[in-house]
Amino acid sequence: MQSNRIVYLVIGYMLAGLAIGMVPPFILDLISGQPEARGFLVSAGLTAFVAVALILTNRGSQDSLTTRQAFLLISWSWVVFTLFAALPFILAGQQMDVTNAFFEAMSGLTTTGATVMTGLDDSPPGILLWRGQLQWFGGIGIIVMAISVLPLLNVGGMQLFRAETGDTSDKILPRTQQITGSIFRVYVLLTLACAGFYWIAGMSLFDALVHSMTTVATGGFSSHDASFGYFDSVSINMIASFFMIIAALPFVNLLGFVNGRRHLLTQDSQTRAFLAIIIVCIILIMIFTPPAVDFSQVVFNVASIITGTGYSTTDYDNWGAMAITLFLALTLLGGCAGSTSCGLKIFRLQVAVISAWRYLRQLSAPHAVFVARYNRRLLPDSIAQAVIAFTLIYFFSFAVVAMILTLLGLDMITAISAAASCIANVGPGLGPEIGPAGNFSNLSPTVKWVLSGAMLLGRLEFLSVLVTLTPSFWRR
Repeated sequence: MQSNRIVYLVIGYMLAGLAIGMVPPFILDLISGQPEARGFLVSAGLTAFVAVALILTNRGSQDSLTTRQAFLLISWSWVVFTLFAALPFILAGQQMDVTNAFFEAMSGLTTTGATVMTGLDDSPPGILLWRGQLQWFGGIGIIVMAISVLPLLNVGGMQLFRAETGDTSDKILPRTQQITGSIFRVYVLLTLACAGFYWIAGMSLFDALVHSMTTVATGGFSSHDASFGYFDSVSINMIASFFMIIAALPFVNLLGFVNGRRHLLTQDSQTRAFLAIIIVCIILIMIFTPPAVDFSQVVFNVASIITGTGYSTTDYDNWGAMAITLFLALTLLGGCAGSTSCGLKIFRLQVAVISAWRYLRQLSAPHAVFVARYNRRLLPDSIAQAVIAFTLIYFFSFAVVAMILTLLGLDMITAISAAASCIANVGPGLGPEIGPAGNFSNLSPTVKWVLSGAMLLGRLEFLSVLVTLTPSFWRR
């Protein structure tokens, strides 16, 4: 059995970063005189202790990850990170049980945005900041994973975005370190810009900071029970819509845009398809919804759902069948690959359509040769097959989770929308219980554990987790 010391070492460094991240909420609660500050101090101490132990006992391990170790790291790190991220919800005055704390932490780190917390307007500022930080941490982690790791592991067609550097899976860790710095700077710049615009538009400095972190992470946690409906501001809604859409674009292309290579963004077929879908959905909803629905709210909620953010300004369950159907479809679809967004991803839909069209043409002319292209580049059959396999697993997992939730006592609408929102990491579902006007607090503990697993599967692109459950993975 190959040593996994490098996996434990990386997890140790990640936990050390998490412990440092608990310091700002601790200071904020301490300054504001909140007794919950002690819970953050204890949580940080426990996390730091385990982090130091892992680092000290695994120092000197190799500087590269094999493919097998990369799969393990993806799965294990997210679970371990969630367990320690749940500590403040248990110890910092929220008095959550393990189930609710794990659900809230998993929802935060996977940028799902489904919450079991109520009374946010009266909650201590430290815990509200912590929720925002979790989504911000999860957002940058997702970007790095999607850009650096998944393409090298050939997961779900992500090899389509592999940089042409000749890197192999044995160079995963060094490559991740190189890319992270550049992407992180863009991520921080977007967050600060978003916070600045929120503040100028009328948010308090604290609200602007928390919401900028969850907007750029397309996470959806808010510091108010009414989410963005609390602000009742057209300008704030439009600012949020803009930054949600920007955060759902490929960050490599955003980085190129910042560096002057604007064609990477403007000529990208995935980006253009994503923006076209948003425009078409806004038009359709404006046509088929009641006249009283405001245009800014339509734009906001379409952007919120397709990017997987999950903010809400109103109860869109009342917008009619067309809006509900479109929102369910957008929930499963998601944004662009290599972004903080989630769901199936636009490029997989494009590849599936291109492959289907090529197959139909092949049927009509069996002896002809048809070449499939994506983004003006040759589309290998291996990538098309990977995308189709991923799509089947995606919808099969959605169906299985929905059936399990139905067996656990949820009505059909709640079960289907809960499965869709957690598999696609969106947040609110449909219906009075878990819709935009409700939350997940009244669901049974068993249902919450199932949904926590669904969030993990969806965020880690399914195959990254499922491959570690096969016997052959452990025999090799």
